[in-house]
Amino acid sequence: MNNTPIMKRKGVILSATFLLSIFLTFSCKKKESSLGLNSIDQNELLSSSGVDTFSLTTYSFIEDSIISDNMSAVMIGSYNDPVFGSFNTEIYTQIRMEAAGFDFGDPSLITIDSLVLGLEYLGSYGDNGIQTIEVYELGEDLNIDSTYYSFQSKSLATSTDLVVNGMGAIELDPSYITVIGNDTVNSQIRIPIDTNLGVAFLNEAATGSAFIDNVSFQSYFKGLLIKTNNGSQASGTGGIFYVNLSDPQSKLTMYYKLDGVPKEFDFTITSSDADFNHVDLDASLTSVETVVNDTISGQNEFYAQCFGTKAVIECNGLNNIPANAVIHKASLILPISYQTGSSYAPSLNIAVATRLEEGSEDIFNINVIGSYSNFSKGYTFDLRNYIQAITNNDLTNNGLIFYLGRTADRVIFNGPNSTNKEQPKLSILYSEF
Repeated sequence: MNNTPIMKRKGVILSATFLLSIFLTFSCKKKESSLGLNSIDQNELLSSSGVDTFSLTTYSFIEDSIISDNMSAVMIGSYNDPVFGSFNTEIYTQIRMEAAGFDFGDPSLITIDSLVLGLEYLGSYGDNGIQTIEVYELGEDLNIDSTYYSFQSKSLATSTDLVVNGMGAIELDPSYITVIGNDTVNSQIRIPIDTNLGVAFLNEAATGSAFIDNVSFQSYFKGLLIKTNNGSQASGTGGIFYVNLSDPQSKLTMYYKLDGVPKEFDFTITSSDADFNHVDLDASLTSVETVVNDTISGQNEFYAQCFGTKAVIECNGLNNIPANAVIHKASLILPISYQTGSSYAPSLNIAVATRLEEGSEDIFNINVIGSYSNFSKGYTFDLRNYIQAITNNDLTNNGLIFYLGRTADRVIFNGPNSTNKEQPKLSILYSEF
């Protein structure tokens, strides 16, 4: 079987080495610009040769071809956002034996007490609470050398849920204290797995060849799908939970007795094992869908969400900056709609990209990060190098694209026509020579 994932959609390309460094020297008389005199702070003009503020066009679009493998924090859970709709995520992962060729002993002398899948928390987004977790055996290989996207999935070996019947409803809360035996460990999700899986493992170890090494084991047992099945969640409920698969405490542990003596064996998840997140977003009948389908609506508010919606700002006025201008300052302020304490907190940082060619599906990082201020309820971006590159014709003015990292975050931006107190503002200070 070919294990290389099929590319179903055009992928996002983010060039981390795309540099916009501008080195300028000059010695000539400054030429003052009076653009925007009626809309700028007159105090700024006292110490500057040119300042302008620009009208902005804002909207959103959806891009769901996001690479979702090799993530430092994978996600499990679902929530129903009143603005963005539903967000649901599943984990696909391989597991491996802690020790290859392990001798469990005579199966007739072994009693399996329990089988538990532990996933160490790294945090959460949304609300804590009960979610119904299901676990399935994969019927299709995962490959550490393959690239997996958030829209992809893998077939199952069977339709049998491996979670102990009636024990899938689990209270998810990273603040809970987890005690295993007599030891208090970092907080984790503890999922009880049917001991019939342990019996199958013991029988294979005694009579088959799968337990000789991990290559053989992962061919025999291809991995796990870990998901939630929460049905229709009420608007404003649910949450996403981040877990660290590569932590030693994230593992499937079999607790058993050999001739009455308690023992345990771990099936671990390491950086050598393939894993990825499948993410389902449904913005049907939401404000996000309205803006995506009718970009004019984005002048009131526009949106960004991980694994889906990206925010866009276009500023045709940048093309009117004189070609001989030297940009001293270019600041973009993006205020957001957010009430402190809301379950859907804004991301701490937002990255910025652009299209090198108009209409291209590929976007390129311009090495600009906006940081969130809870005091001002907004993001600030330093765009000096980017604006200078446009002025120098090193870049084409194809708009700015704002995107979040691979988390469950989302952001509601105030548009230029927002009824909220603050609207987005791009201010540029420059001189002509």
